[in-house]
Amino acid sequence: MSTPFIVASGMLLPFIGTMSGILLVVCFHKYLTNSRLCLMNAVAAGVMAAAAVWSLLLPAISLSDGAFRFFPAVSGFLLGCFSIHWLEKKFSSETVHSARMLYLAVTLHNFPEGMAVGAGLAGLLCTGSVSLSAALLLSVGIAIQNIPEGGIVYAPLVSGGMSKRKAFWLSVLSGIAELAGAVITLAFSSLMVPLLPYVLSFAAGAMIYVVAEDMIPSSRNGSTAFSSLVFCLGFSLMMLLDVAFG
Repeated sequence: MSTPFIVASGMLLPFIGTMSGILLVVCFHKYLTNSRLCLMNAVAAGVMAAAAVWSLLLPAISLSDGAFRFFPAVSGFLLGCFSIHWLEKKFSSETVHSARMLYLAVTLHNFPEGMAVGAGLAGLLCTGSVSLSAALLLSVGIAIQNIPEGGIVYAPLVSGGMSKRKAFWLSVLSGIAELAGAVITLAFSSLMVPLLPYVLSFAAGAMIYVVAEDMIPSSRNGSTAFSSLVFCLGFSLMMLLDVAFG
């Protein structure tokens, strides 16, 4: 498998996931019930959490050495969490339509998700600390999460009075933010390999924050116990794939 193909696949898979979600809502909105979207969110949250650990945090730790080898992973992780928290709080203070606020929030966390993809690919190409399967599985995990997310972005914009065409292209633009994050992070990491543990752990922190703040709450639909079990199933699936093929 050639390097350009690996990079293109890793970067485009999450965007394809977003587009799939948008098209699903456009074409089959009558069949995508709230309970089914909640189920998809629960699985995706589990997949994302496991990907953050095995595809990002563990490689970040393995790249560090010395008595304080934990520092890059811990500091980068916390910086990622607090950065996304700060961005969401900053933009949520603006007086905008609720549907557009949701769109803005999703677009905001798409960029660090793209960072996660770029960091994973950088770990694969620059240092070999991330395996091929781990890098691609990370992209697959984010792509799965993006399927319900694409619908979550598009549907409220239309119901809020926006034209379907404008809502469609704005939703696509939200997905492009993820692609931009991947490109920028990969380019940065290829030049600054010593900072890669911080980049990997920063992306992991951003992902875990999004899972805890957005994905898990949106997966609740009556039975929280069932949602938790589905989350665990998604986590176990990603862990199995990452360990078996990593």
